[in-house]
Amino acid sequence: MSLTDPIADMLTRIRNAIQVKKKELSIPSSRMKVEIAKILKEEGYIRNFKVTDDNKQGILSISLKYTEDYDGVISGLKRISRPGCRAYCNSDSIPKVIGGMGIVILSTSKGIATGKKCEKLGVGGEILCYIW
Repeated sequence: MSLTDPIADMLTRIRNAIQVKKKELSIPSSRMKVEIAKILKEEGYIRNFKVTDDNKQGILSISLKYTEDYDGVISGLKRISRPGCRAYCNSDSIPKVIGGMGIVILSTSKGIATGKKCEKLGVGGEILCYIW
């Protein structure tokens, strides 16, 4: 089975796992998914992640993070740029998510980065997703 939008599949799997309060989830790995997971860990949205080799494309295991009330640290994820409708922004028009409370992840010429990092680097790119 081929997926037309593997990033949307990743975000949906994370959203579903948080709704049923799973501690960990596994998804097929790719370089872009690993970079997104790295950003989520750096920003404190997930506990940890690891990539295991299965002699195919690999498996990305993500350990989710919860509050003391067992609510997910991630309260929302939204895919912005899709295969049918790409969304781009300049370095001076990077969107803010919930007034700066969330993060925007962009695919730039310098790699996958958050909106804050893109503003510092002075680059724009394709808006992948919002996370809050």
